[in-house]
Amino acid sequence: MQIPVTLWDGRDPFVVVHDGPEYARRAALRSALGGHRAALLGPVDRDETYSASARYSRTLVDEVLPALPGPRPVGVGCSLGALALLHAHRRDPHAFAGLFLQSGSFFRRRDRHEQGFARYGRIARFVGSLRRDPGRAIPVTITVGLDEENLACNRALAETLAAGGYDVELYESPGGHDWPLWRRQLKARLPDLLERAWST
Repeated sequence: MQIPVTLWDGRDPFVVVHDGPEYARRAALRSALGGHRAALLGPVDRDETYSASARYSRTLVDEVLPALPGPRPVGVGCSLGALALLHAHRRDPHAFAGLFLQSGSFFRRRDRHEQGFARYGRIARFVGSLRRDPGRAIPVTITVGLDEENLACNRALAETLAAGGYDVELYESPGGHDWPLWRRQLKARLPDLLERAWST
């Protein structure tokens, strides 16, 4: 599997961004980064690879991340892209220094409204496994809109990670599952996560 990567120069800490080209175009990513280096990862068959895919996680942590310059990065992603970052962290608990997860698609078995998604079952199994083994604790920021269907599952994930010893912060803001909200939350909350991730 080939994952498209675009590198932006800057200073550490290093940031890896799922849906990187979209973040750059729709979420003012360069401004939010504040001069930090970044790797913008383009999606490949997004609904398949970002939905707790073992093949994608293996490629990301075994091939893509080791080839990037610098120390362990902070991961940024939204929706399925956020889920894929957490799944990759479970595969390699030392791959990321921290995770910035926006409106993640952390579907649970009780989230019946998501059953129409082709990989609902795979996602629900992975999310359920986090209650038994949340993995190595790292700094995590979760942002979510008060008006979106993913609100409950993001709250539940924050509780699960906190119970597992993670330094997790949850921010809820008015808005839906969309780029205007993600842009505002990225600008407001990413700098704090970068500081937390690199001070540990």
